[in-house]
Amino acid sequence: MTSKTDEDSSVDFTLCPRFEQTFSFLGKKWNGLIIDVLLHEGPQRFRDLARKVPRCSDRVLVERLKELEENGVIVRQTFPDNALIEYELTQKGQEFKAVMAAVHAWSDKWYCSTETDQK
Repeated sequence: MTSKTDEDSSVDFTLCPRFEQTFSFLGKKWNGLIIDVLLHEGPQRFRDLARKVPRCSDRVLVERLKELEENGVIVRQTFPDNALIEYELTQKGQEFKAVMAAVHAWSDKWYCSTETDQK
């Protein structure tokens, strides 16, 4: 992410494209919360996810689930004997566990629930 050259002792703060892409992906509204629900609750049906992410419209939830699937973070499982469809984290998605735990710890420390706690 940073590098120094012999000729120039200044630090290069140019972001690595993968780092930038990852933050853009996780920062997209609802992606982090969907991943967090699947990490804590396991495989979920669409209706269950919709209840656990209530402020996200069904249309946006469908878009986010497709995006997460296209990025290999979740897999959409269809069961042939009934109309059951579940969304489940892939191994790639499971590897967000440590990241999400660190984000929760940081936010618990620095983003308090009351204004007086934030000062």
